[in-house]
Amino acid sequence: MARHVFLTGPPGIGKTTLIQKASEVLKSSGVPVDGFYTEEVRQGGRRIGFDVVTLSGLRGPLSRVGPGPAPGKQECRVGQYVVDLTSFEQLALPVLNAGSSRGPGQRVCVIDEIGKMELFSQPFVQAVRQTLATPGTVVLGTIPVPKGKPLALVEEIRTRADVRVFSVTKDNRNHLLPDIVTCVQSGRK
Repeated sequence: MARHVFLTGPPGIGKTTLIQKASEVLKSSGVPVDGFYTEEVRQGGRRIGFDVVTLSGLRGPLSRVGPGPAPGKQECRVGQYVVDLTSFEQLALPVLNAGSSRGPGQRVCVIDEIGKMELFSQPFVQAVRQTLATPGTVVLGTIPVPKGKPLALVEEIRTRADVRVFSVTKDNRNHLLPDIVTCVQSGRK
């Protein structure tokens, strides 16, 4: 039986919107929900990066459009975006690690997203694995559609017996919310 719920689909299809709506529905029914989501940052109508936003309202940069690395300095980059690992880890890791310090309890942990940018952080990879293994924690997350070289943690999640993956499309995105909420709630039992 699925305990964790992940959404997948192309960029911009509505995965984050569905995660936010599901979080609100779950919170309003008394379910403890924490975690984070990623949000586009735009300037003058142009996307310049992404922020990490925790469900408690903290915000910081995940990535920004940037020039190449300084000579001799390694940098984490996805396309035109330079990843701010320090900012990401300062926001995401405490939220993920909160569940293991809380002990067994029924909580939902939102992880939006487990993608190329986030996977530069080895502490994040370890924290995701730990969160998936924590009794009483249900993960509601997003993973990218497989494209190019497989991302090890994403494939590991996709093939777990305790994970249900919903593919979000333009045709179904307005009808998936009740199924997602029901699946998360049944994973909490």
